[in-house]
Amino acid sequence: MIQKSPYKFFLLTLLLILLDQGVKLAVHFYMAPGFAGQVKLAGDWLKLHYVLNPGMAFGMQLGHEYGKLLLSIFRLFAMVGIGYYLVNLAHRGAPNGLLWAMAMILAGAVGNVIDSTFYGVFLNNAPYGSPTPWFHGQVIDMIFIDVWEGFIPEWVPVWGGQYYSTPIFNIADSCIFVGVCIILFFQRRFFGEPPIEDSLLPASGPDATNAAVLPASELLDQNEHPATQEPGDDVIETTDENSQQPTPESAVTEEETKRLE
Repeated sequence: MIQKSPYKFFLLTLLLILLDQGVKLAVHFYMAPGFAGQVKLAGDWLKLHYVLNPGMAFGMQLGHEYGKLLLSIFRLFAMVGIGYYLVNLAHRGAPNGLLWAMAMILAGAVGNVIDSTFYGVFLNNAPYGSPTPWFHGQVIDMIFIDVWEGFIPEWVPVWGGQYYSTPIFNIADSCIFVGVCIILFFQRRFFGEPPIEDSLLPASGPDATNAAVLPASELLDQNEHPATQEPGDDVIETTDENSQQPTPESAVTEEETKRLE
């Protein structure tokens, strides 16, 4: 496969990060939290709704005292790992669709890492009682697809009897979700059989880099003194273009001359 440069895919990552952070900061400075500042974009089902998320994507949380800190550290390692994997895939010549999807996932991971790491300090939105504002910032969510809300029936395990509404998320969450869906939908194309040009190549064979090149003098010696032919070898007769071979016309002429004499 042909190696590809990862820079254009990192450019998409950078653009999505800037878009994500720009929207989050605009919502923080120009919208009121909760229903008071809610803005309808498409009827009653698509809205801008400013909420703070102390946990993971779509409002999920880790129920532990140090859950937020562990989540922030995990996001940092995930960000580095995804970036390294993207570079590795590009150098291996992976399909562009897979690389674009990985770039979107990386953008989502970095966007939420920025929130968790810095927003507690610069936006002062760390939850009350946090041991430190660093790595305890709350993620800003604003995209609300209001499809259904209400109380979950009591017979549902774990969540029964609780009030529930469709999740509120942000652009970083959307990038992760869309990138993962692309990989799942096209996994056969991304991770299937190698391209035809690669599959036709032999798995093992002589290494062209180790091939020996004979000097011109040795090559001439071999042409002048060919190796002894082994029994059973095919014989290829060659004739010298300059050698004088009698033609049928010349042979007839010689016979008639002898008869006349």
